[in-house]
Amino acid sequence: MKWRPIIIVGLTCGVIAGLVIWLQHARSMGHWLQVHEGIINESGPYYGFWSGFGSDLAEFSILGAIATGIYQLVKKYNCHEPGCWRVGNHPTASGQFHFCYRHHPDFKGVKPTHDLIEHLHREHLDQQAAIHSKLQEIHQQLTATRAANDVHGTGPAAHNAQAAGDRQAE
Repeated sequence: MKWRPIIIVGLTCGVIAGLVIWLQHARSMGHWLQVHEGIINESGPYYGFWSGFGSDLAEFSILGAIATGIYQLVKKYNCHEPGCWRVGNHPTASGQFHFCYRHHPDFKGVKPTHDLIEHLHREHLDQQAAIHSKLQEIHQQLTATRAANDVHGTGPAAHNAQAAGDRQAE
């Protein structure tokens, strides 16, 4: 069942009912609003406003700042899919984006099961092992080349010895 259309229809009916009640009691509701906003001229022009509703403007701005901070905090941890309000607690492979389980490319819209988590963990370990072995292979090739150059007198150690000898000859 789709809850979004039901909620929208319910809110629309509630707003319409509130407007009908307001219009039926417009005179008394209008007077109530004027008294509580402080716009009835009680002792001078605008005195009632600044003593009543106008004095609350600073509190409204503080509440607005708090609401903005909460929104920014929620937005920071939000799913990076446009229009999605879920918490994005699953980072992508690069770690740059966070998605909910519905939008994460590895999960394909299904909540991660234990088998999927194990499978992704094994894939990650295999990739890390492949990278580590490739780095070890490159390191061994470099150290073998360096040792061969040192033996034949063309490596850094041989150049340093030759440069020291040239300085002593001067």
